[in-house]
Amino acid sequence: MYNTHSFAGSSHAFDKASLALALLLAGSGQANAAGAFDPQAAGMTGDWGGTRTALIEQGYDLTLDYVGELGYNAHGGYDQNRTARWSGQFTLGAQLDLQKILGWQDATFKLAITEREGRNISNDRISDPRAPMYSSNQEVWGRGQTWRLTQMWLSQSYFDQRLNVKVGRFGEGEDFNSFPCDFQNLALCGSQMGNWAGSGIWYNWPISQWAARVKYALAPQLYIQVGVYEHNPSLLEDNNGFKLNFSGGEGVILPVELLWTPTVNSLPGEYRVGGYYSSADAADVQSRVVPGDLSSAMASRDSKYGYWLVARQQVTAHQGDRARGLSLFANVTVQDRETSQVGHFIQAGLTYKGLFDARPEDEIGFGVARISTNSRYRNNQKAINQANGQTDYHSPLYQPVQGNEYDAELYYGVQVAKWLVIRPNIQYVRNPGGVSEVDDAWVVGLKMQNSF
Repeated sequence: MYNTHSFAGSSHAFDKASLALALLLAGSGQANAAGAFDPQAAGMTGDWGGTRTALIEQGYDLTLDYVGELGYNAHGGYDQNRTARWSGQFTLGAQLDLQKILGWQDATFKLAITEREGRNISNDRISDPRAPMYSSNQEVWGRGQTWRLTQMWLSQSYFDQRLNVKVGRFGEGEDFNSFPCDFQNLALCGSQMGNWAGSGIWYNWPISQWAARVKYALAPQLYIQVGVYEHNPSLLEDNNGFKLNFSGGEGVILPVELLWTPTVNSLPGEYRVGGYYSSADAADVQSRVVPGDLSSAMASRDSKYGYWLVARQQVTAHQGDRARGLSLFANVTVQDRETSQVGHFIQAGLTYKGLFDARPEDEIGFGVARISTNSRYRNNQKAINQANGQTDYHSPLYQPVQGNEYDAELYYGVQVAKWLVIRPNIQYVRNPGGVSEVDDAWVVGLKMQNSF
């Protein structure tokens, strides 16, 4: 453990953060300007002299988005040297309305290419490298800091839009177990099944694979959807960001989900319940550990599965304005005990949009999450230590025994313009990586979302 305060290693991160912040805020003082930096424009670069609007009307929606996240370890963690880390992601996208362009009724094509860069404070300071933190204080970091083909799909609706078929390259989390990504902590952002199903099983953004999804409206607010996704761990490799062939495939992933979107007291809600099955072989998390023989093999299972429940509901309208008010959310995932390091995950929280009349577009968010280590995996860690004669946590050969990790975040989202949101936040992590020997950590963060 370290207690010194050093900013020497953080100068690069602060330089990048300062540069990005200066760029994104450059137009905030030009609120009355037309075109570029107009706060009501769709993007920071404005309407391109009317070209942007004309293209959208013709069916061409072109986008360039950037997400940047700053994390500073203010207190605690495994390495208590104070520093900051910056992570970012560019997304170049195009959505084509094929009905307008080709006369193809109810058809859409989507393409997105992403690039990630930067470093993560969770890995560099917060968690024990022998047992990395389950969540991440900077959700935009990960899956390789490289360029990737993230979306390339065609969507077609039939029978007055009751049936929708989507085929191409995309990840499971786009359609199944979906959840917004306004928080900066990964345990409160995006599809949670992909975070805990295990590496190479369920691919969240920015990974994509060949897939097909069919969605059918059973009733005006009730849908069922099923999908089939390529299971190919080689797609996680940095040099396979644009890989299109099927080499390295090991099976398929089959998710199914029931989606209900009710209106309660004229306020919107969304409820999801579903599960997935993977046909690929998966290693059992409990080794056949023999004392004195640490090379003992892992058992293997011929499949893997998991379940989830997601609930989101707006519960109040601010002074009669349904665009503002309090919303509640919760998320639960349960994993296969034989093959998953994380046994189950629970998340809950709230958001309030437009709390202050002077800032009707701003939003406050608070959430907490618990990530629980599978007891079979934990027992295996204990067996490894016993077989290796290790009892001292500070020994390099000791395998930290992991329990529950708790993550919490409070943010305030400032809607600077339609194309710029800045969310300063503070995060608390108890038992990073589920390791009780690691000091609880406080992280100060800043998330910026910008559309050019």
